[in-house]
Amino acid sequence: MLYHFLVPLAEYYNVFNLFRYQTFRGAGAVVTAFLVAFYVGPPIIRRLRILKVGQVVRAEGPRTHLGKSGTPTMGGVLIVLSTVIPTLLWAELTNGFILTVLVVLVWLGALGFMDDYLKVVRKKTEGLIGRYKIVGQLSLGLLLGIFLITVSLSDVPATWTQIPFFKTVHFNFEWWLYILFVAFIITGSSNAVNLTDGLDGLAAGLSAIAAATFGIFAYVMGRVDTSDYLNIYYLPGAGELAIFCVALAGGCIGFLWYNAHPAEVFMGDTGSLAIGGALGAVSVLLRSEFLLAIIGGVFVLEALSVASQTVYFKYTKRKSGTGRRIFRMAPLHHHFEQIGWHESKVIIRFWILGIVFAMVAFATLKIR
Repeated sequence: MLYHFLVPLAEYYNVFNLFRYQTFRGAGAVVTAFLVAFYVGPPIIRRLRILKVGQVVRAEGPRTHLGKSGTPTMGGVLIVLSTVIPTLLWAELTNGFILTVLVVLVWLGALGFMDDYLKVVRKKTEGLIGRYKIVGQLSLGLLLGIFLITVSLSDVPATWTQIPFFKTVHFNFEWWLYILFVAFIITGSSNAVNLTDGLDGLAAGLSAIAAATFGIFAYVMGRVDTSDYLNIYYLPGAGELAIFCVALAGGCIGFLWYNAHPAEVFMGDTGSLAIGGALGAVSVLLRSEFLLAIIGGVFVLEALSVASQTVYFKYTKRKSGTGRRIFRMAPLHHHFEQIGWHESKVIIRFWILGIVFAMVAFATLKIR
């Protein structure tokens, strides 16, 4: 919004030339995200407490978490607001990349809100029925895939994707397979972040790291000089995604102020589904879907721990009559709690892993 109002004034006042630069607007988006989170966080938390929108802790979960019962949830509203408002203020709103990723964020935020609402307000333990949630995620992914094939956002074909660590190698999907692939990415990434959201600040911190990392990739891919030097796809207009990504990172860090251990509020599905879907959408728009598995490496490990635990338990129960487990508890962060790690130690060490995965992702720019 500021871009459209103030850049035309640069003809009369040179200072407004600053708003042409994505780096300046990105910095503005981060600061705005912090301010929004700090300003609206306390009243949102107070309102959630008044409404008694409290977290329901599973009886089968870690016993150390029983004290968290009743902590306000649905705080993901704060993350969505702290991302959308700065993006609307600082990004170029005629940019197709920005409009697309905002739709994904809001769509999945609304889906998560419905799930949280049914759980904590309507007191339906299962929340939104699982198959309805999957339908909401898959339908968004399918529509996104169809949209990207139908409406070209860049000169690089939508069905092309980059392969990390290789300069000239790319994968070209058949159109129908690409649509299914996009649906898988959106559904998988949103659920992976959702599974990771089990400890105070864990998902918020990891999401901030991943979003900031994607912001740097978006910036270099949106510039003809850096993309040519690094021999990666040049995607005109994709640099605006950097503003969205740093706003998302700023929103997550602002939320972390209230979500750090011991948490005053949880993001709930409202936040985790929205964040995961947004990260997946950014990876799709940047033709970097395989890079998502590196940048979001911790999310992948969390999702794999649940999948492998479920499959192995069912397999051993069918074979021997007694289900066995690979981990003491899934997702993976609960396993480390069960072997004696304090919650804070698990969180910090997983954040460190998130930073390591981000560094590996950056290494793909030169090790090619």
